[in-house]
Amino acid sequence: MKLRSRFLMLAGIGLSATISVTGCGSEPTQTALPAGSTVVALGDSLTYGYGANPKTAYPTVLAELSKWNVVNAGVNGDTSADVLTRVNKITEQNPDLVLLGVGGNDVLQRIAPDTTRANIVATIDTLQSNNIDVVLIAEPHLSTSALFGKASDNPLYEDIAEAEGIPLYSDGWSTVLSDEALKSDKIHANAAGYRQFAEGLHDYLKDEVGTLNRNVNHSF
Repeated sequence: MKLRSRFLMLAGIGLSATISVTGCGSEPTQTALPAGSTVVALGDSLTYGYGANPKTAYPTVLAELSKWNVVNAGVNGDTSADVLTRVNKITEQNPDLVLLGVGGNDVLQRIAPDTTRANIVATIDTLQSNNIDVVLIAEPHLSTSALFGKASDNPLYEDIAEAEGIPLYSDGWSTVLSDEALKSDKIHANAAGYRQFAEGLHDYLKDEVGTLNRNVNHSF
């Protein structure tokens, strides 16, 4: 079990909630992530908000909904290797949670799936070794046919989440990128799409990380 969360330190004061974790045989106890917590959204152009005003990117919308301090660490064009080279800068920020969404550009650049897997796993391991929790975000398997039809998640993410024992937010981007009304181009959302994704992720995190927006006085 690889959840080495600082949230667990709060369990002793009775502010616990249950989190179900993909690939785990038990359900560990994890406390709510209170308003004002630092969350880093780490990823590629879907995190950055390409195709819309940066103020409508999903991390900005998520911050409005959750009252967290959500840092947008999305970089247009980043592959899993690029994100891995940036992960140490993320650990220096000492965030409470990282939302990791990367890999779509690997598919478009025809990078070997085993390479993508190794890079994402190394990124997760680096974060967890610094006591930072991670939620993995699935991205679509962007084959040529998928660009003109219904997108579906790359199965790579489910495999990684199960192997690493971390939560996986699935179908968020695939749902958005299957709806022409929510896209700015074939592989990016528009403002409405980013908002829908943020709302879905927010609802998921409320279940996975406990009740949001609870004002808790605590120290780490």
